[in-house]
Amino acid sequence: METSNDVAVLHRISSIISSERSLDEMLGEIVGLAARITSCDACLVYLVDGETDEFVLRASLVPHIKDVGHLRVKMGEGVTGWVAEHQSPVALSTKAASDSRFKMFPALVEDTYEAFLSVPVVTAGKAIGIINVHHRDKHSHSADEISTIQFIGEQMGTAIGKSLLEEDNARLTEEAAEVKRQLETRKVVERAKGILQRRQTITEEEAYLRMRNESRRLRKPMKELAEAIILAEELGRKDSSSPE
Repeated sequence: METSNDVAVLHRISSIISSERSLDEMLGEIVGLAARITSCDACLVYLVDGETDEFVLRASLVPHIKDVGHLRVKMGEGVTGWVAEHQSPVALSTKAASDSRFKMFPALVEDTYEAFLSVPVVTAGKAIGIINVHHRDKHSHSADEISTIQFIGEQMGTAIGKSLLEEDNARLTEEAAEVKRQLETRKVVERAKGILQRRQTITEEEAYLRMRNESRRLRKPMKELAEAIILAEELGRKDSSSPE
């Protein structure tokens, strides 16, 4: 294991935070630091999902393309969930999967490894993430090793928490914008349906079906088709009202 101390780690963390890295880049740095400090074979980082309070896999030393952003652990579920719930590290030097708290995830080859260290990432008294360190073979985690990974979690907690808040705000902004877009589309489609109903003496349902079928045929969004119907109606009114 590479010799390390809190001062050196703090210096590296300060450099990471001051560089204004993205959340994913920060998580990559955590994985790299953990790997250097513990000489581990794998490192996984989970972050809390503010909507569900579940912990989602967000970074990994071993590639998990299909699982990052999707694999979820509930509060109290497995060792990872236990660590999140109790905000206390767990170090298993051998036969990690035999621990009564352990839950095997088939997608994670890391769950077949012998040794396992799980440490919370905490900010403002709340666990917002988990750092999991795996060794294929038996590995006795030293007190310095455990405390240094804890130190990383504590020091990075504030920056990660800020980035998570920014993510949540961006998501809420996008959701609000999407709701607005849907309302605007609905208004335009309703107006266009009314025009078709008057022109062709058909029911509301028939007007909608005709618009939907035309939208598919032309491969145009419903809103775009509805706007074209409304524009044609307005132009027709102008023509009819214009003096000859």
